[in-house]
Formats: sequence, C-alpha cells, structure tokens
Amino acid sequence: MTRELSYWEYKSWLTNIDFTIVGSGITGLSCALQLRKLYPKSKILILERGSLPQGASTKNAGFACFGSLSELISDLNTHSEDELLNLVQMRVKGLALLRQSFGDAAIGYKNNGGYELFFEEQDKLYANCLEKLKTINNFLQPVFKESIFSEISNSFNFQKIKPRVILNKAEGQLDTGKMMYSLLKKVRDQDINILNNWTVDKYNDTESAVVINANGICFNSNKLLIATNGFASQLGINQVIPARNQVLVTKPIKDLKIKGTFHLDEGYVYFRNIDDRILLGGGRNLNLKGEQTDLLGTTQQIQNYLERLLSETILPNTPFEIEHRWSGILGVGDQKKPIVKQLSNNVFCGVRMGGMGVAIGSLVGKELAELLA
Repeated sequence: MTRELSYWEYKSWLTNIDFTIVGSGITGLSCALQLRKLYPKSKILILERGSLPQGASTKNAGFACFGSLSELISDLNTHSEDELLNLVQMRVKGLALLRQSFGDAAIGYKNNGGYELFFEEQDKLYANCLEKLKTINNFLQPVFKESIFSEISNSFNFQKIKPRVILNKAEGQLDTGKMMYSLLKKVRDQDINILNNWTVDKYNDTESAVVINANGICFNSNKLLIATNGFASQLGINQVIPARNQVLVTKPIKDLKIKGTFHLDEGYVYFRNIDDRILLGGGRNLNLKGEQTDLLGTTQQIQNYLERLLSETILPNTPFEIEHRWSGILGVGDQKKPIVKQLSNNVFCGVRMGGMGVAIGSLVGKELAELLA
C-alpha cells in the first residue's frame, strides 16, 4: 500500500533518524532498548509490518526452555559439542536477562518444569534418550552445575505414550502476551517510535546513510538493523528459512490437572497449561516442505492432527472445545546459532532464532545493538 505523507509526518517521524529497526518482536524491541542506553539522545524508529508483532513473538507458546533431551541429542549430529554448549549457555543467559529486565510477575513466569513424552511406537528414540540421559547431564554440568534431566513415571494419565517421561526441572513457562506488553510499554516509555503496518520493501546502503523504501515511501536512516527473523529472507538474508508453526487453544477445562510444559516428537509437538486451558502447537513435520513458508494461516491436515492428539493422548476421556487457532513464523536454518553480524557499512542483522526466540531474543537484540558501539 502506497501512502502520501504530509510535511508534518515526514518531519516528525521520518527525518533525522539515527537508527531504524525492522521488526517489533522480542529481538527488535530489545535492540531498541539497548540502543537507547548506548545513545541516549538518538532518534530510534521501529518499523513493524503488522498491527501487532507479526512473526512469532506474540504467537509463540511461551516456553522458557533451552531444548529437550531428544533435541539436544539430535543437535549433536549437526553441531560440535562446544557449539551446542555455547547455544545452551546463550539460551539460559537470555532467559535470565528477560526475567531480570522485567521481573517474573510482569511476564507471567512460572517454573513448573518441562516434560518430554515419547509415543508408544518410538522405541529407538526412547531407548536412545534413556541411554544418553546421564551423558547429556554431564555435558550440561558447566552450565547448570547439577543434573537437569531425570526419568520419572507418566503421572498425568497421558495415553499412547511410553510409561516413563523425561523431566527437565530447569524449564519454565511464561505469558507471551504479558511479556510483549511489558516490552512494548518499556520501549514507548523510552521515547522510541513504533510505526505499525509498515513493510520494508527494499533498502540501499549509500555508505553515508541507508535509503529505506517502505510502503512506497523513501526516507533516510543513519543505520538499519534487521530483526525480522522468520521474514529475513525477504530482505536478502538467505541463510534464514521461514518455518510456520500452527497452534490451537482449548476453552477452559474444569479440574484440569496438567501443569507444565511438554514436548513430543523431538520437539516438533509441544503443549502446556494456560488459564485452565491446553495450548497445543507444532506438527509441521507432517509437511515440512509445505510449512516452509512465511504466510500465516492454518491447514486442515495439521489442525486435525493436533485435535487428534488432544483427544487420544493429552485429554483422553475429557471433553474439550477449541477456542483459538493461529500460526507463527519461525526463522530456522542449517545451524541453530543466531546470525548477529554487520551486512554492509550501515546495515546490521540479528536473525535466525531457530525456534528459541523467547530464550535468546533479548540477548540477540542486545548483541545486535552492541555491534554499533
């Protein structure tokens, strides 16, 4: 959509901009706050394509996690031990930064533990995880100074899963809406402008400044910082592949006993309790190619699969109704390490959260801003 702006609009919002940030998710907002600390008198502008943060920051499940046991074991196939340990350290540090910045009450943080479940037919995966549990605990010792994973019985009456589950006592959950509301409020309190429904179509680094074209309007910014994650490939960052995750939430369920965060199918499926409801998401491994998209939306194939999991595994013999369905866009790639780097003289990026935006978004945003220090 092309817009015509008045003299006043140009003068007040699009003139003498020091820093323009693309994306008002966790990373972009955290970047803006750090820039304000580093450059107190600067003019900072955030451009957001949606009426609310559009990718995954307001659409995630609110898992304060650093990776399930099976995910970590799988990651050792594509990362060195040092790389993976650094990733876990980054996730733990990022979650600590988020909690310290706002306080647990403001983001609805609760440490109810995390659990990994295994389908009855997953004999090989189940046996491999139990066999390597102690090894992974030892591997994570430098980070946690204690054993994090343990094997316990299935006490939640989940059906069609193995009788033993893996407990992660360091995993928590938070309220995604409260977290983003707190971030947005803090940013606005710091006199940082956010323009919603603005899509950056292209940009040109002239070395003296960056010429930005958004919604058919051109303006200059001294620096441009890209924090769009799942949409990064639209701005030429091809190491980031969009991945859509679909989610649903039930209506309130009377006497719901389930409490915590839960992982299934090597992290491709996840669920949790929230406000006496069950939030369930994932299933993109049913159609990895089809879900490799930056288009928001849901599909009957995956939504039916999620509902079947609810009725047959998570809430057997418990009536439920679905109240909300939505999707979010992750930024993934060959590696899970985020890309935080300078792209040209005046353009920088902090992208590829690898599905761990809640854990590392605050830290990546801070590191992105510090590239300019």
